[in-house]
Amino acid sequence: MTPTGLYVPLITPFDERGAVAFDALAALAHEVLEAGAAGLVALGTTAEPHALADAEQRTVIDVIAAACREHRAGLLVGAHTLEDLHDLAERPDVTAALCLVPPFLRPGEEAVLAHFARLAEASPVPLVAYHVPYRTGQQLSAGALRRLTGTAGVVGIKHAVGGIDADTVAFLADVPPGCAVLAGEDAYASALLALGAHGGILASAHLATADYAALVAAWRVGDVARARPLGHRLATLSAALFAEPNPSVVKAVLHAQGRIPTPTVRPPLLPATPAATAGALAYADEPTGVPA
Repeated sequence: MTPTGLYVPLITPFDERGAVAFDALAALAHEVLEAGAAGLVALGTTAEPHALADAEQRTVIDVIAAACREHRAGLLVGAHTLEDLHDLAERPDVTAALCLVPPFLRPGEEAVLAHFARLAEASPVPLVAYHVPYRTGQQLSAGALRRLTGTAGVVGIKHAVGGIDADTVAFLADVPPGCAVLAGEDAYASALLALGAHGGILASAHLATADYAALVAAWRVGDVARARPLGHRLATLSAALFAEPNPSVVKAVLHAQGRIPTPTVRPPLLPATPAATAGALAYADEPTGVPA
């Protein structure tokens, strides 16, 4: 299964004691799927996996997988090492593993391609490569991206380069068949979809989920009259939700809306400031004004 459409990388809600609020997580999963998301991401960056114990991570996947089964939705799971991937062998619900380009080392394009070839060969599930160079430090040219997405076992790429650059345009002009490009930079999602992306992995879609799903659908069928104004409005919402490190503002807004028990994030993150929360709430509560 090639992952296309809107995927929401779910946050991990915490209760007043600081424990994972699994009931709230389940409710959130069902809410966004019922609102039109094609699938969910478990243990993406937005889920704060760095701050979750192994047992918490396993239960987070269990909860999200159950919701995806019920809705017959896609499921991506953050898994970046061979050990992580092997742990997915007993999880038939997983559509693909979301695997980060090796961070910090900057091993070079050939090493990145070799790395994904090794992972894909050993993985029990297909891979979606996560390309986010301003976090990893590793740039990839259009040619390297094309070779990466043409690698056997790689079925998609989460493309989050911080904007729309020349390599983005060149890559999207000639994506290998059978591989999905998923927008991963929320504020630029509409632009990437206009260039031919097949969907998005968008943390902002915890809010206005139906609108983000409509944005993906509109660009996929070339409905520019609907897609363009909707994209402009949602880009403004995304900018407000990312005014401070993700997922602090998203969680603050979800809490203010009564959808999760607390806005708590775990260290090293800090809670969203009142100003950022108020700004995002103003956009989140604003109607799109775009006709169906």
